[in-house]
Amino acid sequence: MSIFYNTDDIQDQISELYLPLRKKNQNEIAKKKVIVIAGPTAVGKTALSISIAQILNGEIISADSMQVYKGMDIGTAKANKDEQKNIVHHLLDIKDINQSFNVSEFYRTAHRACRQILFKGKVPILVGGSGFYIHAFLYGPPLGPPSNQEVREKLEEQLKKLGAEELYERVQMLDPEYAKTITHRDKHKIVRALEIMSITKKKVSEIPKPDVNQKPLYNYRLWFLHYPKEDIYELVDKRCDQMIKNGFIDEVEKLKNQGLESNYSAAQAIGYRQCLKYLNSNKTLDGKITFIDEFKKASKKYVKRQFTWFKKESNFRSLNLKEIGIEKAKEYILQDYEQSI
Repeated sequence: MSIFYNTDDIQDQISELYLPLRKKNQNEIAKKKVIVIAGPTAVGKTALSISIAQILNGEIISADSMQVYKGMDIGTAKANKDEQKNIVHHLLDIKDINQSFNVSEFYRTAHRACRQILFKGKVPILVGGSGFYIHAFLYGPPLGPPSNQEVREKLEEQLKKLGAEELYERVQMLDPEYAKTITHRDKHKIVRALEIMSITKKKVSEIPKPDVNQKPLYNYRLWFLHYPKEDIYELVDKRCDQMIKNGFIDEVEKLKNQGLESNYSAAQAIGYRQCLKYLNSNKTLDGKITFIDEFKKASKKYVKRQFTWFKKESNFRSLNLKEIGIEKAKEYILQDYEQSI
């Protein structure tokens, strides 16, 4: 776990989650079923989740840190307006591009949406490829201090001036144990680690993590959809090309004019970072070809990280879509929902 939030904040969040449920029997609450559909980029999670939501009278909660931003549509593969009309989606377009969003806020907002869906007698379906966000939804966000804007801005300025490797060396010196879990390429984690240590005067490795063995709040039905990596890489190439055809470069340019570069996390998102680099260049044909190539490579690296993350999530059941097909996968998920206790 790489980013941490204040323990007192977590207690407040837990109280908030349980407050409207206190009059109910806790065993009854724990029987409420929540479907979680995870999987790597381009595997088809959106289409499958919408189909399942239509059958089960469900609503979808996005577990994507960038889909919360207005205007970040093409590059995040956000459900389009027609899809959103047919099925209610939560945590889409809730932030302007100049606003911050973190895993702690996601945890609160996603669980609030989950309660609302259950209150209406519908089925919550959490969908996304971010292992970090999904893990937080299931077990609670990491513990530690909230971000401090002044400290963060100073560190980000140092990152631009000195480079990630020098700041990574600082993390190695201050907290060698935590430094072993990241690399000099993990810019966001490096900055966050130094921010935590600056605020708390403690090592990141000393801050406790959420208990994954705690009793779950709901009856989570956990699924990981995938194809063999070589097949996903081919899907990624096609998706990136389609995004370009759909106007991704124009989308990023519009967001750039709205202040995208001032939002460190959003500006570092896959595709957006590579496109900003291209837009800030002379925008030659060779530069565009390089941008598209880097976009595809970054997307494939993310696929690798997604596989690595969910290999550690032993409670997820894996569905190889190449072997069983999307319709059979849907059948498995529906049968499990109907038949599970």
